[in-house]
Amino acid sequence: MDFRGRALRAACVLAGGALVLSACTSTTETDSPKVDKVEVAKVDAIAAKVPADVASSGKLTVGVNIPYAPNEYKDPNSGKIVGFDVDLMDAVAKVLGLSADYKESDFEKIIPAIEAGTYNLGMSSMTDNAEREKTADFVTYFNAGSQWAQQKGKTVDPNNACGKRVAVQRTTVQDTDEIPAKSAACVAAGKPEITKVAYDEQSAAATALVNGQVDAMSADSPVTAYAIKQNQSTIEAAGQLFDAAPYGWPVKKGSALAPVLREAVQYLMDNGQYRKITENWGVQEGAITKSVINGAQG
Repeated sequence: MDFRGRALRAACVLAGGALVLSACTSTTETDSPKVDKVEVAKVDAIAAKVPADVASSGKLTVGVNIPYAPNEYKDPNSGKIVGFDVDLMDAVAKVLGLSADYKESDFEKIIPAIEAGTYNLGMSSMTDNAEREKTADFVTYFNAGSQWAQQKGKTVDPNNACGKRVAVQRTTVQDTDEIPAKSAACVAAGKPEITKVAYDEQSAAATALVNGQVDAMSADSPVTAYAIKQNQSTIEAAGQLFDAAPYGWPVKKGSALAPVLREAVQYLMDNGQYRKITENWGVQEGAITKSVINGAQG
């Protein structure tokens, strides 16, 4: 499966709150948690490889589409773009002796803007796939898939959820593809269908699970992981992450920036700082140990 940016996701259908939930109410980005930054220093040997035009500007111009908590969204108090992706990109920029300058963009316009030279790269939880690799090079930094959650103390099998009520966000791949297919398989086997409960916002789907209005929820793995991190006493993962695919940062095809970005994020992976950043945001299950250029699967 393809995640952030497939046709269903081009309009940011996983918009919504930061998934910071209480036992009785749905909350929004106003509840954005305070996450400590991991201290990172410039690495001269890697910074020396930054292309001259980028080095002279002193910054990485990054196209980003929001909101998509916990990866990239606006802090309601400061108005700044924050999130897991942001903290990781800030760390990469520091390794390179640069700062990251985030520019909001429609999701589908990011790669064309990179091709035109408007942005140096994109950062929007974008799946590295073969189709996108035709027009951009990708530096992989994370694996994302679908992940279910359940209430603590209760067991739900994502592969055998017949008769269960499952919350999803409307128009996501979980809503349009995953749950209908699994429900149809239940019916074909003579079992009760899965009752899909669709919400306009992902935060509402997670709140329904916290409140026990549904048996489980299914969402993209970083979203589910973040909801679990914010509600550790109430909900937990159900089953394993599945249909995983790499996220990547797109850069201009053939750009000398790609290997430098890859070396910088690999440095962070090797010294443990990357892992700490994923843990800060509760998305460590999708952490990888090796970054590659153009890692599209099959």
